[in-house]
Amino acid sequence: MALKTSGAGALAALGAAMLLGGAAPAAHAAPALPTTGLPTPELKAPQLAPTDVGQAMAGTSAGLGYAVAPVKSLRLDPWAQSSADFLNNGVGVQPDNGLPALGTGTLTSPLSAGGGAKDLPAVGPLLGFLPG
Repeated sequence: MALKTSGAGALAALGAAMLLGGAAPAAHAAPALPTTGLPTPELKAPQLAPTDVGQAMAGTSAGLGYAVAPVKSLRLDPWAQSSADFLNNGVGVQPDNGLPALGTGTLTSPLSAGGGAKDLPAVGPLLGFLPG
């Protein structure tokens, strides 16, 4: 029985040696690459192209125009031109010394008419500087 165990172990060792022994010479005998005489390329660090500031600003202002235009004309008073609009009510003061009357209607009338930020007296001219 001892012979059969050692014979089976020897057979397994022989099989493993044949498998591993056949692979080892193949790994060492790699085929040589043919030399063609072509120059090898130099490896350089990647570099970014210089930025054209004029084109970058033009693209930014064009894109910003499409983004800002709806915001400038957005209706700020959701109840404008309705009976529930509380901005229709105004307060006015008539000074005694001959100055013109002051009231809140000057500020609230563009909003109660359904306008946006571009229609406001103080903010509208400033929004004109934005593209769009």
